[in-house]
Amino acid sequence: MSDNRFDFEELKVYQKSLDYVDFVYEITEKFPKKEMFSLANQYRRASVSICLNIAEGSGGSKAGFNQFLKISRRSVRECIAVIEIAYRQSFV
Repeated sequence: MSDNRFDFEELKVYQKSLDYVDFVYEITEKFPKKEMFSLANQYRRASVSICLNIAEGSGGSKAGFNQFLKISRRSVRECIAVIEIAYRQSFV
């Protein structure tokens, strides 16, 4: 940690995951109100999970970090499924 920042904050994958969270929050604002507590919420939680797992895993061993990256990748897959559903329902 330098300059009151944690090492993971410098990782491009972490920074990109934060950008993705911003994108997801922006796009889900346009979902129908009836979806705010279901599909939109699920999409937001999955996107947030990506960056949270990167941050959490960065403090441990390389093997542990790799495991957290795998969990993040599962959340990416979940986001892909959600956006496909949203597309098929004409939400996006």
